[in-house]
Amino acid sequence: MGSTWGNNLKLSLFGESHGKGIGIVLDGLPPGVLLDLNHIRKQMQRRAPGRSGTSTTRKETDDFEIISGLFRSKTTGTPLCCLIKNENTRSEDYEKIHNLIRPGHADYTGYVKYKGFNDFRGGGHFSGRLTAPLVFAGAVAMQILLKKNICVGSHIAEISGIKDKLFDSIDLNNNLFHSLSKKEICTIDDESGVKMKEEIMLAKAMKDSVGGIIETAVINVPAGIGNPFFDSIESRISSMMFSVPAVKGIEFGSGFRLAEMKGSDSNDAFSISDGKVCTFTNHNGGIQGGISNGMPIIFRTVIKATPSIFKKQKTIDIESMKETEIEIHGRHDPCIVPRAVPVTEAAAALAILDILMGKDEI
Repeated sequence: MGSTWGNNLKLSLFGESHGKGIGIVLDGLPPGVLLDLNHIRKQMQRRAPGRSGTSTTRKETDDFEIISGLFRSKTTGTPLCCLIKNENTRSEDYEKIHNLIRPGHADYTGYVKYKGFNDFRGGGHFSGRLTAPLVFAGAVAMQILLKKNICVGSHIAEISGIKDKLFDSIDLNNNLFHSLSKKEICTIDDESGVKMKEEIMLAKAMKDSVGGIIETAVINVPAGIGNPFFDSIESRISSMMFSVPAVKGIEFGSGFRLAEMKGSDSNDAFSISDGKVCTFTNHNGGIQGGISNGMPIIFRTVIKATPSIFKKQKTIDIESMKETEIEIHGRHDPCIVPRAVPVTEAAAALAILDILMGKDEI
């Protein structure tokens, strides 16, 4: 099944956007891990809908219930199962257009794959709503990684062409990550954040949507983690990141800019600092040969514009097999990027934890 992932830490997503609930099962967690549930709630609230003018008006508390795998606040080692109830659905918005294929969505591919039996309401199992349990799982993973001093943080690098500063690829710390996590539009440069918010609200007023880029960093990963070729760090992170709806691209380190560099520029020269091996630059994003070199692991993820827009669009009626037009109503994000930031962090944390568990580092 495509809804199960992991080599050492097995994740299984379940539920639909407008069903009774959504959730995730984590199998393979070590026993005895003390979970800070308040930390998990804070991460969940960063992703939750209906908290600002830049997001959908659908309000979900995203309160979670752990129904197995936790006893006296510590993991038992058996599967940890989290359930999140859907409380603010408006399925009638979708009943009216259930024969019409929404452009940019998985309506057509889901219809073909599941022979028309898929739950189409709110995108069903394809919905970004399913990232809520991913954030739960990522918050658990972050707490385990923190015991190894491994931290994950992100900021919005770009929205609709408006750019923020990029991370310093050498000098990063958890204090910066923590301060970014408190912002509605989490940019390093606050002025860029203001301009991004204005662009989002403009798109909303025009019944349209915008996309962007999120930059994520993982710091203090020890050298020697990962494998070459099919199980590289890039492969594992990318596999997890592309499970997130709306993700359409990823680059590591200097990414596509490497195509413009000479080898003398893109090579990361080695040095010794305080008795530790490091590099002067970090164009390779902390990874060489698919294996960590001890420098910050840095990547950027492309988030496409929200496909649900209120402008009239061309489409087809799948029952009559005729061309027609669709005008989508309901509650949708004019830009999904701000709410996707904790999702990319969660995905990165889960990928790194899965790799570390394979080396018995946890």
